[in-house]
Amino acid sequence: MDEALPILLVLCGPTASGKTSLAIEVAQHFNTAIISADSRQIYREMNIGVARPTPEELAAVPHHFIANHSIHHPLSAGQYELAAIPLIQTLHQNHRVVLLVGGSGLFIQAITEGLDDLPGDPQVKKELQAALETNGLEWLQEEVQKKDPAYFAMADAN
Repeated sequence: MDEALPILLVLCGPTASGKTSLAIEVAQHFNTAIISADSRQIYREMNIGVARPTPEELAAVPHHFIANHSIHHPLSAGQYELAAIPLIQTLHQNHRVVLLVGGSGLFIQAITEGLDDLPGDPQVKKELQAALETNGLEWLQEEVQKKDPAYFAMADAN
Protein backbone atom coordinates (compact mmCIF):
# COMPACT_ATOMS: atom_id res chain seq x y z
CA MET A 1 0.00 0.00 0.00
CA ASP A 2 1.23 3.51 -0.69
CA GLU A 3 1.96 6.06 2.02
CA ALA A 4 -1.41 7.84 1.71
CA LEU A 5 -3.44 8.09 4.89
CA PRO A 6 -6.00 5.32 5.40
CA ILE A 7 -9.65 6.24 4.93
CA LEU A 8 -12.60 4.96 6.92
CA LEU A 9 -15.66 5.65 4.80
CA VAL A 10 -18.89 5.65 6.84
CA LEU A 11 -22.26 4.90 5.26
CA CYS A 12 -25.17 5.15 7.68
CA GLY A 13 -28.93 5.29 7.51
CA PRO A 14 -32.10 3.59 8.70
CA THR A 15 -32.96 -0.07 8.16
CA ALA A 16 -33.98 -0.97 4.60
CA SER A 17 -32.81 2.36 3.14
CA GLY A 18 -30.54 0.78 0.51
CA LYS A 19 -27.26 0.88 2.41
CA THR A 20 -26.30 -2.69 1.55
CA SER A 21 -26.47 -2.41 -2.23
CA LEU A 22 -24.68 0.95 -2.22
CA ALA A 23 -22.06 -0.37 0.20
CA ILE A 24 -21.35 -3.36 -2.04
CA GLU A 25 -20.87 -1.08 -5.05
CA VAL A 26 -18.52 1.19 -3.08
CA ALA A 27 -16.61 -1.75 -1.59
CA GLN A 28 -16.16 -3.31 -5.03
CA HIS A 29 -14.98 0.03 -6.43
CA PHE A 30 -12.32 0.34 -3.72
CA ASN A 31 -11.65 -3.43 -3.56
CA THR A 32 -12.26 -3.42 0.18
CA ALA A 33 -14.30 -5.00 2.94
CA ILE A 34 -17.47 -3.95 4.72
CA ILE A 35 -17.61 -3.70 8.49
CA SER A 36 -21.18 -3.77 9.73
CA ALA A 37 -22.12 -1.23 12.39
CA ASP A 38 -25.55 -2.70 12.98
CA SER A 39 -26.43 -3.72 16.52
CA ARG A 40 -28.93 -6.33 15.32
CA GLN A 41 -27.38 -7.83 12.19
CA ILE A 42 -24.48 -8.91 14.37
CA TYR A 43 -26.64 -11.62 16.02
CA ARG A 44 -27.04 -14.87 14.12
CA GLU A 45 -30.39 -15.62 15.79
CA MET A 46 -32.01 -12.37 14.59
CA ASN A 47 -33.31 -13.07 11.11
CA ILE A 48 -36.52 -11.04 10.98
CA GLY A 49 -36.66 -7.27 10.70
CA VAL A 50 -32.91 -6.67 10.51
CA ALA A 51 -32.52 -6.49 6.71
CA ARG A 52 -29.39 -8.63 6.82
CA PRO A 53 -27.49 -8.92 3.52
CA THR A 54 -28.48 -11.91 1.39
CA PRO A 55 -26.04 -14.79 0.88
CA GLU A 56 -25.31 -13.39 -2.59
CA GLU A 57 -24.56 -9.95 -1.16
CA LEU A 58 -22.35 -11.46 1.53
CA ALA A 59 -20.44 -13.35 -1.17
CA ALA A 60 -19.90 -10.22 -3.30
CA VAL A 61 -17.41 -8.60 -0.88
CA PRO A 62 -15.97 -9.56 2.51
CA HIS A 63 -18.28 -8.61 5.40
CA HIS A 64 -17.46 -8.43 9.10
CA PHE A 65 -19.78 -8.41 12.14
CA ILE A 66 -22.68 -10.06 10.32
CA ALA A 67 -24.36 -12.95 12.20
CA ASN A 68 -21.17 -13.74 14.08
CA HIS A 69 -22.36 -13.30 17.67
CA SER A 70 -25.09 -14.95 19.71
CA ILE A 71 -27.88 -13.06 21.44
CA HIS A 72 -26.96 -15.21 24.44
CA HIS A 73 -23.68 -13.27 24.65
CA PRO A 74 -24.70 -9.66 23.93
CA LEU A 75 -22.13 -7.30 22.47
CA SER A 76 -22.15 -3.78 23.89
CA ALA A 77 -21.06 -0.76 21.87
CA GLY A 78 -17.89 -0.66 23.96
CA GLN A 79 -17.11 -4.31 23.20
CA TYR A 80 -17.85 -3.65 19.54
CA GLU A 81 -15.39 -0.74 19.60
CA LEU A 82 -12.68 -2.93 21.16
CA ALA A 83 -13.20 -5.62 18.50
CA ALA A 84 -13.76 -3.42 15.44
CA ILE A 85 -10.89 -0.94 15.77
CA PRO A 86 -8.13 -3.59 15.59
CA LEU A 87 -9.96 -5.17 12.64
CA ILE A 88 -10.07 -1.80 10.85
CA GLN A 89 -6.35 -1.35 11.51
CA THR A 90 -5.63 -4.82 10.12
CA LEU A 91 -7.75 -4.18 7.02
CA HIS A 92 -5.98 -0.86 6.46
CA GLN A 93 -2.70 -2.74 6.08
CA ASN A 94 -3.95 -3.98 2.70
CA HIS A 95 -6.75 -1.55 1.84
CA ARG A 96 -6.47 2.22 1.84
CA VAL A 97 -10.26 2.50 2.16
CA VAL A 98 -12.35 0.49 4.62
CA LEU A 99 -16.14 0.82 4.66
CA LEU A 100 -18.16 1.06 7.90
CA VAL A 101 -21.87 0.52 7.19
CA GLY A 102 -24.89 0.51 9.46
CA GLY A 103 -27.68 2.26 11.22
CA SER A 104 -26.66 1.92 14.85
CA GLY A 105 -25.51 5.39 15.78
CA LEU A 106 -23.82 4.29 18.99
CA PHE A 107 -21.78 1.64 17.17
CA ILE A 108 -20.73 4.21 14.57
CA GLN A 109 -19.91 6.74 17.27
CA ALA A 110 -17.85 4.11 19.10
CA ILE A 111 -15.61 3.81 16.04
CA THR A 112 -15.52 7.41 14.84
CA GLU A 113 -15.36 9.20 18.20
CA GLY A 114 -14.73 6.53 20.81
CA LEU A 115 -16.77 5.97 23.93
CA ASP A 116 -16.17 7.08 27.47
CA ASP A 117 -14.08 4.48 29.24
CA LEU A 118 -16.53 3.91 32.07
CA PRO A 119 -16.75 0.42 33.54
CA GLY A 120 -20.14 -1.27 33.68
CA ASP A 121 -21.64 -1.93 37.08
CA PRO A 122 -22.63 -5.61 37.32
CA GLN A 123 -24.89 -4.96 40.33
CA VAL A 124 -26.85 -2.24 38.51
CA LYS A 125 -27.19 -4.51 35.47
CA LYS A 126 -28.44 -7.34 37.70
CA GLU A 127 -30.98 -5.05 39.39
CA LEU A 128 -32.24 -3.70 36.06
CA GLN A 129 -32.57 -7.20 34.63
CA ALA A 130 -34.57 -8.28 37.69
CA ALA A 131 -36.81 -5.19 37.39
CA LEU A 132 -37.34 -5.93 33.70
CA GLU A 133 -38.32 -9.53 34.41
CA THR A 134 -40.64 -8.49 37.25
CA ASN A 135 -42.25 -5.37 35.79
CA GLY A 136 -41.81 -5.71 32.03
CA LEU A 137 -40.30 -3.58 29.29
CA GLU A 138 -43.01 -0.91 29.27
CA TRP A 139 -42.42 -0.18 32.97
CA LEU A 140 -38.66 0.05 32.42
CA GLN A 141 -39.18 2.42 29.49
CA GLU A 142 -41.40 4.62 31.68
CA GLU A 143 -38.66 4.71 34.33
CA VAL A 144 -36.08 5.78 31.76
CA GLN A 145 -38.46 8.47 30.48
CA LYS A 146 -38.95 9.82 34.04
CA LYS A 147 -35.25 9.82 34.93
CA ASP A 148 -33.78 11.00 31.61
CA PRO A 149 -36.36 12.41 29.17
CA ALA A 150 -33.70 13.67 26.75
CA TYR A 151 -32.12 10.22 26.43
CA PHE A 152 -35.54 8.55 26.20
CA ALA A 153 -36.50 10.84 23.31
CA MET A 154 -33.55 9.71 21.20
CA ALA A 155 -33.12 6.09 22.37
CA ASP A 156 -34.24 3.02 20.46
CA ALA A 157 -37.45 1.76 22.08
CA ASN A 158 -36.23 -1.84 21.89
